[in-house]
Amino acid sequence: MTKYLETTGKTEELAIAAALAQLGLDRDDVSVEIIARAKTGFLGIGSAPAKVRVSYEVPDPVEEPAVISPVAPQSAPAAAPVAEEVSAPAAPAPAVEADEEAAEAPAAPARPRRNRRSRSRRAPREEQAPRTEAAAPAAPVAEESAPAPAVESVADRTEEIRRFLTGLMEHLEVEAEPVIRLSEQGVYEVELAGEGLGALIGRRGETLDSIQQLTNYAVNHGQSRRVRIHVDCEHYRAKREESLQRLARKTADKAVKYRRNMMLEPMNAYERHVIHAELQDYHPNISTYSTGTEPNRRIVVAYNR
Repeated sequence: MTKYLETTGKTEELAIAAALAQLGLDRDDVSVEIIARAKTGFLGIGSAPAKVRVSYEVPDPVEEPAVISPVAPQSAPAAAPVAEEVSAPAAPAPAVEADEEAAEAPAAPARPRRNRRSRSRRAPREEQAPRTEAAAPAAPVAEESAPAPAVESVADRTEEIRRFLTGLMEHLEVEAEPVIRLSEQGVYEVELAGEGLGALIGRRGETLDSIQQLTNYAVNHGQSRRVRIHVDCEHYRAKREESLQRLARKTADKAVKYRRNMMLEPMNAYERHVIHAELQDYHPNISTYSTGTEPNRRIVVAYNR
């Protein structure tokens, strides 16, 4: 599920930073759309803050089994029949007695026997009511004792990642073994080990990005706590990251030299995050922001006059 958050700031970067602070996410977890650029105005007159819209993904809500629902149907019918059975004979009793007294006098002795029968019939029903109410709370105990299983521990998550990637590699007919480790930031880093795995990378890492996206969806689907999974193959991510850092510095130098904005080629969220992080403190007159929509979303290296 995709959600949006709009924030404002003196500059585009400050507006984006405010949104990330509110969401508690990293730059590569969101997509940023510039709604309004910041305007400085003349001597402070006509200035306007920058406005951005940040979109981010959240896991779909999980429909939990209804644990309390069995209790209500049991308690409600238990009380209703008792009330009806107790009150039903009591209402017509005076009418019957009045008619019999008016019709014939000898029928009077029969009234105590009829009352005794009604009392004897009602008494067991009234005694059964506490037993029914006492037995009702036993239902939720059985429900609560069998909670729905959830994959929460590190070992279970690791095994789930390994199981999914192993099955995917068998389906793709590729001999690759996933090597999984948990980083200090809580990110599951997966390295697909094997020989001749260039087909898993694809053009500019598109196939590898698809594998990573499928793994994240399969492991996080239906879980209460979402984890981040990075999938790499033949150390492609590290090599690509170094190449992107060189490209970012080169583009920033050109923007400063010519004093104008420079636009890069379309990149995915991870590659855009590398550019943003590399140029964050590179030059005081350089800022970065993303524009466009997926899959043609680009980074603009802006020169701030």
